[in-house]
Amino acid sequence: MDILNAFILGIVEGITEFLPVSSTGHLILAGDLLGFNDERAKVFEVFIQLGAILAVVWLYRERVLSSIKGVGTEKANRFLLNLLIAFLPAAFFGFFAHSFIKRYLFNPVTVASALIAGGIAILIIERLVKGGQVNDIDDISPKRAFFIGLAQVLSLFPGVSRAGATIMGGICSRLSRKTATEFSFFLAIPTMFAATSYDLWKNFALLNTGDFLFFAVGFITSFFSALVVIKAFLNFVSTYNFTSFAIYRVTFGAIVLLYYLS
Repeated sequence: MDILNAFILGIVEGITEFLPVSSTGHLILAGDLLGFNDERAKVFEVFIQLGAILAVVWLYRERVLSSIKGVGTEKANRFLLNLLIAFLPAAFFGFFAHSFIKRYLFNPVTVASALIAGGIAILIIERLVKGGQVNDIDDISPKRAFFIGLAQVLSLFPGVSRAGATIMGGICSRLSRKTATEFSFFLAIPTMFAATSYDLWKNFALLNTGDFLFFAVGFITSFFSALVVIKAFLNFVSTYNFTSFAIYRVTFGAIVLLYYLS
């Protein structure tokens, strides 16, 4: 059952991490339904996020390597500075609010409520914000990067969705859908590495060598499912808006909320 749970949760993580539907929320709900929601499960859910983020690093390896090698050049410095600016707000608030969030907000009811609220927010943004003015990541200004970083702070609330918050923040900053989505992918690299490293460090005592296979299955499943989803999602946003994700969030959140409240 452990291996099956690892496989299922790895797929859930890989599919939902970069879509505006909240991977954390789906993992909490899936873990609750599977009866896998103890402290060991929480460490596992954090660990498999590394698999998903490595999928982004792999797909964008050329840009990542060129930015690292190009440190000192105007293009690389601007790109890395924007990532740092967008990363800092959530890092600051997350550091101080981490314990409170983990203790009081990681439950199905708060997740379902956030799914509904986030879905409504996406519908409003899609209706009010028309046309992106920035069509390339290299044209993003520090001011826009900071606004996206502030939007990412909202994703500290489980169920909001890091991808959803940053993509919608980008759209509100007048980035095109594709540019906002790609910047969200890149911003996920420092954000998720920092968050998962901090979580694993705090819960290191819960890990043991007997869990190696269990964690490996979830990690690998998360990595490959994320690879597929990232490519498909970029093609999707080039043609369609995010209304379908908003409808899904509201519908799914309402079903979950009614189930747990009843």
